[in-house]
Formats: sequence, structure tokens, C-alpha cells
Amino acid sequence: MTDFMEIIKQRRSIRKYEDKDVQENMLNEVLEAVRWTPSWANTQCWEIIVVKDIAIKKKLRETIGPRNPATKAVVAAPVLLVLCGKLRASGYYNEKVTTKFGDWFMFDLGIATQTICLTAHKLGLGTVIVGLFDHDKAKQILDVPDGYEVVALMPLGYPAKSPPAPKRREISEFTHYETFGVR
Repeated sequence: MTDFMEIIKQRRSIRKYEDKDVQENMLNEVLEAVRWTPSWANTQCWEIIVVKDIAIKKKLRETIGPRNPATKAVVAAPVLLVLCGKLRASGYYNEKVTTKFGDWFMFDLGIATQTICLTAHKLGLGTVIVGLFDHDKAKQILDVPDGYEVVALMPLGYPAKSPPAPKRREISEFTHYETFGVR
């Protein structure tokens, strides 16, 4: 079994994919991992749309700005996962928001997104998180109902190539002890 820290260190954002279908059991393993992802009070506020239809992927590509490096990946990857968040569930008790930051769905979907990335990498698949697109237009294309938001597009497939790791900050550069600024 691959060491978990190695999975974290080796995962990359993949924007070029092989022309090879993702096996259904592998897709199900990714979705099973999301099923077990932690969330606020176990609200599990995510919904995932699995898109394989090329016509729908092309419509979604049109929601992405022309300079986004993941534009081609949305169509080229054999599977496109669309992560949606249920509003007014995570971070709420008795229909009232409980945190300074309001609805907690983005936090929970961030955890689910990381789970997808790491599980996919463990399986030899690649992903890239696409967040710069017209969310409202994508919502319309996918018939996402009111009360939910399209949060991210995630191409999923076999990497054609894996880029090198980008430079990372040292632990001492982002870690504080007891109070902010104490290193």
C-alpha cells in the first residue's frame, strides 16, 4: 500500500488526459471515498453530477474563461465530476447560521474535493479543480435546482503527463505557536 504522505506529495493538477475510459469500479471507489468524507454535523451537503456526455461537457466548457488552463481538460477527460453544495444545511442549527462565516458548505465541499483528488491519485487517475467559470450558467446547463450551487468542475481520467511539484513554503513560514506571529 502506498504511504499516505507520498499520495499527498505526489498528487498534481492534471490538465491533459489519455483517451481511455475510467473503469466504473474506480469511479465508484472515488464516490465511495466522498461518501465517508467528514462534514459539519454530518450534513453531507454535497451532490455530485457525473458527466460523461461530450455534448454536456462542451456546453460546460463554454462557461470557462478562455485563459483558464483547464478549459480543454473539461472535455478531454473521460469523466467530469461537477460538485454542487446544498445551501443552508452545513453550519446551520434550527435553520439559523451558527458561524461568523455563514454557510459552511464551501468548507465541506473543499474537504470532499480533496478526498476526490487524493483517492483518484491513489488509483492512478488525475484530477484538476476548476473553480473559475460561470457558476450560474453551469447550474442552468445541469438543471441544478434552487437551494444548491455548482461549486467546482473536476475532470477525472488517466494522466497523459504529470507536471513536477511546485515550490512549497517551509513549515516555519506558515506555522505560529500560541499566538499569530510567534514562530
